[in-house]
Amino acid sequence: MISVTEALDHLFALVTPLPSEEVPLAEAAGQVLAEDAVARRDQPPFTASAMDGYAVAGDPEIGSTLTVIGEAAAGHRFDGSVGPGQAVRIFTGAPVPEGTTRIVIQEDTSRDGDTITVTGSEPSTHLRPRGGDFAAGARVAAPRRLTPSDIALLAAMNVAQVRVTRRPVVAIMSTGDELVMPGETPGPDQIIVSNAFGLKAMLEAEGADVRLLPIARDSEASLTTAFGLTDGADLVVTIGGASVGDHDLVGPVAETLGLARDFYKIAMRPGKPLMAGRMGDAAMVGLPGNPVSAMVCGHVFLRPMIAGFLGLGSAPVPTRKAVLAEPLGKGSARDHYMRATLDGDRITAFARQDSSLLTILSSSNALLIQPANSPALDAGTQVDCIPL
Repeated sequence: MISVTEALDHLFALVTPLPSEEVPLAEAAGQVLAEDAVARRDQPPFTASAMDGYAVAGDPEIGSTLTVIGEAAAGHRFDGSVGPGQAVRIFTGAPVPEGTTRIVIQEDTSRDGDTITVTGSEPSTHLRPRGGDFAAGARVAAPRRLTPSDIALLAAMNVAQVRVTRRPVVAIMSTGDELVMPGETPGPDQIIVSNAFGLKAMLEAEGADVRLLPIARDSEASLTTAFGLTDGADLVVTIGGASVGDHDLVGPVAETLGLARDFYKIAMRPGKPLMAGRMGDAAMVGLPGNPVSAMVCGHVFLRPMIAGFLGLGSAPVPTRKAVLAEPLGKGSARDHYMRATLDGDRITAFARQDSSLLTILSSSNALLIQPANSPALDAGTQVDCIPL
């Protein structure tokens, strides 16, 4: 068996950042920017009013009166200039007229016809200077996973197309005679396939384009047919059949199809029977069939691989420190990724850690990492965890 760290090193060696492509901004959310995006204009493109009120020249004293000579609204500027004793009615976002230096907010005025009287004063000018947010030539630097806020910023920069890293194509294959799809009627010895759907949701959230393949049965012919459907995938993920039982045929069949296996078995729980290698142009990872094992391995191994394909670097998923809310028993000979609840900086492992319990995983918001051969730990001990 190899360590989790060694396994990640092998997996990262199978991953190469994918080429880039240009996409419309409206389709770029969640994708990874592959090339700096450059602002085409200043924002705001003119000095603008930050409030509703009156644009004036100078700093009129309380009690002074001014003549209103026009109006400026968003999208409709006042074309003239403003001199002493004059004001222009102005609304938020409107260009500030020539000659004005501040906005007297409407709450600090009283109006009678075309005359206003200043009734209050504030230190702020209530002006948004041209380029106060960003100037033409400003950059959004790559690589960067584009958030909704990034999309709004790029739109304001007048960027209509962005260059992003192509989404990695992941083919997920569930294997086993015991499996049927959700919505079907299972036989007396069958169960519903679940891992593939959880992993699909996980990897799509990481930026992958995921294809669910038909269930492959426990025969060389069925597995060979299923592998034939993985053409064009950057990553092939099989679920189940990765151990050494009489019906665990994924490894042998994959090797007949050209798999160059890098490793088999990892010193972790859940997830010990895991294999990986290269099959043609694709990386391949064979996950264990137990539902929690597959999902935990997805977090620990597949998420970092997707980040690598997207050009975000080769690094484990981020961990954080937490404090045990309850004592933790002695560890096993393998690193244990325990399902747990994280509340602020306090973490509690579930008492039941069986790798078949999806209800426990669904109730978890963190994986508590208990190192191999860890002694029993008291409440208050600091530990590492992976937020989910």
